[in-house]
Amino acid sequence: MADPVYRRVIVKLSGEALGGPEGFSIHQPTIERFAKDLAAARKLGVTLGVVVGGGNILRGTEIEMHGVSRATGDAMGMLGTVVNALVLEAAIERSGSPARTMSALTMPQVCETYERQRALRHLEDGKIVIFAGGTGNPFFTTDTTAVLRAGEMGCQAVLKATNVDGVYSADPKRDPKAKRYDKLSHQEAIARDLRVMDATAFALARENRMPIIVFSIAEPGAIEAVLRGKGRATIVGE
Repeated sequence: MADPVYRRVIVKLSGEALGGPEGFSIHQPTIERFAKDLAAARKLGVTLGVVVGGGNILRGTEIEMHGVSRATGDAMGMLGTVVNALVLEAAIERSGSPARTMSALTMPQVCETYERQRALRHLEDGKIVIFAGGTGNPFFTTDTTAVLRAGEMGCQAVLKATNVDGVYSADPKRDPKAKRYDKLSHQEAIARDLRVMDATAFALARENRMPIIVFSIAEPGAIEAVLRGKGRATIVGE
C-alpha cells in the first residue's frame, strides 16, 4: 500500500453530507461511516482536523429571506455546526479514536473554545480535532474556515469532501457535457467561477499556497484513498 501523500490535513465535511441521502437533519448511519473513515485515516499516521458545515440544519443566507438579518442568520448557522461537530465527535470516539470539538464561539459548558496553541497540542497528542463555529464571524463560509484552520495548524492540504468526484465546469447532474478537471490553479478556479468552494476560500488558499483536493465522499474509504493518492479527485493548487 502506498504511503500517505499528506501527513497533516484538514477534511472539510459539508452539512449536507452529514445529512445523508436527504441532505438535511442528522443521518446517523452516514455520520458513523464518516467517523470510521476518519479513524482509518488516522491509523495511517496522518494528523487530522475536520471542519464541519451546518447546512443540514440551517443556512444563514436562507433564513435571511424570512426577515432575519444576515449576521443573525449566520450566527444561527454557526450554532448548527456545533451540533454537527458534537455528533461527529461522539461517533469518532465510538470508532476507537480520540476526538475533540473546538468552537470559535465561546460556549464552555458545551465544548472547548478554539485557541490555536491548544488545538495544535491536541493534534500532536493524536486527537482528531473538529473545528466548529466557523470563523466565529458572519459573512464567512465554512469553506473559508477550512483553509484558515489548515494554515493555522500547519497542514499540507485541505480535503474537500463533496457529492461528486472532483471539480466540473458545470453541475454534472444537470449538464452531461460538463468537463471534469484533474488539476486547476487557484486562480483558474476563481476566474472560471467554479463554485465548489467560495472565492474567498480559493483566494486564501492561493495566498498560502494551500492545495485543495476535491473528491467524492460517497464511497467508504474515500478519505484514505485520497490520502494515498489513489482516489479520483481534482487538485486545486499551483
